[in-house]
Amino acid sequence: MPRRTSLGDAHCAIAQALDVVGDWWTLLIVRDTARGVHRFDELQRELGLSRKVLTERLRLLVDADVLARVPYQDRPPRHEYRLTPRGRALLPVLIALQDWGDTWVLGEGEMTATAPTEASQEARRVHELLGTRVPELQLLAETGELKDPVAAGATPGAPGTAPFTVLYCFPGAYARKDAYPPGWSAIPGAPGCTLESCTYRDRLAEFTAAGAAVRGVSTQRPDEQRAFAEKEGLRFPLLSDADLALTAALRLPTFRAAGVSRLKRLTLVVDADRVVRDVQYPVTDVTASVDAALARVNSLRNQTD
Repeated sequence: MPRRTSLGDAHCAIAQALDVVGDWWTLLIVRDTARGVHRFDELQRELGLSRKVLTERLRLLVDADVLARVPYQDRPPRHEYRLTPRGRALLPVLIALQDWGDTWVLGEGEMTATAPTEASQEARRVHELLGTRVPELQLLAETGELKDPVAAGATPGAPGTAPFTVLYCFPGAYARKDAYPPGWSAIPGAPGCTLESCTYRDRLAEFTAAGAAVRGVSTQRPDEQRAFAEKEGLRFPLLSDADLALTAALRLPTFRAAGVSRLKRLTLVVDADRVVRDVQYPVTDVTASVDAALARVNSLRNQTD
C-alpha cells in the first residue's frame, strides 16, 4: 500500500484532522461502527474492502484512538472495533456530511424539516430501515436518566418494557414561544412538534392498550425537553440525541437551524427484537401519522396473537 502523505500543517486543525480521517474509507468505517457493525468480517462485507486494506485502515484508527479493539472471544482470540470517545466526537462530522449530501447532492439545496417527496433519495434511505435492527445504545431522557430508545430492548418484564416501541423523531419543541430559533415557522415541515407530542399524550392509553411504548426523540438538550414535557404534561419519555448517536446509527435525515443539527420529522415502530417494523417518512400531517402508528401497532399485535 502507498505510504500515507501527512498534510503537515501543524497550525491548521482541519489539516491535522484530515491526517487522521481524510481517507474516505476511514469515515465509512466510522459510519458503520456507529451503526453497530463491529466485527472485521461484518465490516468487510458492508464496505467491500479487501482484507489487507481494511486491516490497514483499522490499524490507523486504533492508533489514532478513534476505535478500540475489544476482545469478544478467547479461543481463538477475536476482537471487535468500538468507537472511543474521540471516535464518537466524529459523529457530528458524519451528520454534517450527510446533511450536505442530502441537501446539495441528492436534494434541492433547500432547508426543510421533511423530505420534499416520498420518491426522494433521502426518503428511500429512511424506508430502507424497514427490517433492520436498532443498535443498543443509551440516550439521555428529560429526567437526566439514560434510557434505551427501544422500550422492548430492556430486560423482559422490567418497568417500561413493551412488545412495541413507537419512536417519533421531531425537530424541536419548546416551553416558550420565544425559545424557537428565528424563522422556525418558515421552515417547511418544522411547525407542529407541540401538536404531535400532545396528540401522542392524549392517545397514550390507546398505545398502551395496544402494547406499545411511546418515546419522542429530538436533538435538543434534556433541560429544554424537560421544560416542554412539564408544560405539556407529557407522560412518556423525551430522549435527547444531542450527541447524534441514534441519528448516526440509523442515518436519520437532519437539517440545520440556529447552528444545530435537527432531526427531520419521522416515525418508526420497533418490535421487541429491536427490528424496525414500520417507517413513516415524510410526515406531513402529524395527527394522521399518530393514527397510522397506532393502526400499525394494532395490526402487528393481531399478527402475533
